[in-house]
Amino acid sequence: MKTRPDRNSVPRRTVLWGAAAGAALPAAYGLFAAPAATAAPARAAVPTEEGASVAGMISDNALWNSWAERALVRVAAAGADFGEILVAAAGVPDGDMDTWFSQWTAVAERSAAQARDCAARGHAVSARGAWLRACTYHQIAAFALFGSPGDRLTASFEQQSRCFESGAALLPYPVTPVEIPLDGHLMQGYFCRPDDSGARRPTVVYTNGYDGTAQEMFFAHVPAAVERGYNILVFDGPGQGRMLIRDGVPIHPHWDSVVGAAIDQVLRRPDVDADRIVLSGWSFGGFLAPRAACGEHRIAALIADPGALDQSRTLLKFMSPDDAAGFPETASPRLIGQLAAIEEHLRVNGPAAPRWQIIQRGLWVHGKDTLFDYLADLTRFDISAVAGGIDCPTLLTAAENDPLSAGAPALRDAIGSNATLVEFTAAEGAGGHCESHARALYHQRVYDWLDETLRPGGGTGAGSLGSLGSLGSA
Repeated sequence: MKTRPDRNSVPRRTVLWGAAAGAALPAAYGLFAAPAATAAPARAAVPTEEGASVAGMISDNALWNSWAERALVRVAAAGADFGEILVAAAGVPDGDMDTWFSQWTAVAERSAAQARDCAARGHAVSARGAWLRACTYHQIAAFALFGSPGDRLTASFEQQSRCFESGAALLPYPVTPVEIPLDGHLMQGYFCRPDDSGARRPTVVYTNGYDGTAQEMFFAHVPAAVERGYNILVFDGPGQGRMLIRDGVPIHPHWDSVVGAAIDQVLRRPDVDADRIVLSGWSFGGFLAPRAACGEHRIAALIADPGALDQSRTLLKFMSPDDAAGFPETASPRLIGQLAAIEEHLRVNGPAAPRWQIIQRGLWVHGKDTLFDYLADLTRFDISAVAGGIDCPTLLTAAENDPLSAGAPALRDAIGSNATLVEFTAAEGAGGHCESHARALYHQRVYDWLDETLRPGGGTGAGSLGSLGSLGSA
């Protein structure tokens, strides 16, 4: 296994959270800290599990490696195959986005062709697996097109959705595509349930992170929920998935309206127990879900992985006190000029990883044209003044090697006695962002907590949990 980081070394999933990337970038250039002449440009270390590393496992290019790892963690959920990942990523030159896209798309198309052949010959299980792998490879291909919405990206996303839905139709439990109305648009999602018995069950509403899709969420969340007897809705809101790629709707912090629309949708179903609605979010959703819970009180429990309170704290701590005071409204010409210089460098000849993180992805997700406007927009993502209004049992996670978990203790303190903080360590193999290398351990701890929280006397007054059947039949 290779462990040497290259010049584009970046945290694997830390870069998926725009606030962290946006704040760390100016600091790395020495523009918010003391004298630029003495401040050497910093290179972010790849967070790894203790005694192990995935840096360079698939590619010596850290950006390629970070994208490919998004597929690698789906192998356990039958959403990818290691050999196909190696083939798709092999030999892509540094910075060659077109080759990355074409190689991953070719592997996706080959897997889809296998799925069609297996289906035609009556091999439903084989067809399902090939469809789901094709879905993953189309998503990984599309990262190269971020920031350039157009026919190629839209067509790639449509293939991702089509392959997923073809495979999901062959699963042993029902997966129903849903369209959730929101402000004149439709949010794409999937409602998944353990069976078609119609039994009323507790239901997890899962909100996404910064650059994932509802299809990716399926692999990370759905099997663990349905095998424990929960319904689960995974969906993409503004700035995510189809709403961003096809419809061009940027992200915003008013997530109570987003989640409210999703809960309205599930409450129309007779197989949903209205007293046991659970809201959960991962990655940037670890901020968005608590943000929603501040104003949405139909939820019986809240899960944030990792918990986050205030994006501006991450950003402003890299600034001098004078620059931080009143940002962005009172930003000095000097600071504005420094940010413009960073942006110009990134666009012209900056390292590939931060150029993709900030220019191709961050500006696009937030619907902004400049680095200054992007960072200014991040300051709106702050619930420190209202987090005390979260009034349901809350589980917050914090992974040891994940810088984005740093805000979890502050969120716990702001919520108060309703909040429980669960820590994951590198020694357990669970120290990375969203415990991506240890999802089984994550699900064990989170769902054990949830089972105990939803049972009588556990905080919500909901029904029995003696078995999978009784879980869903209160």
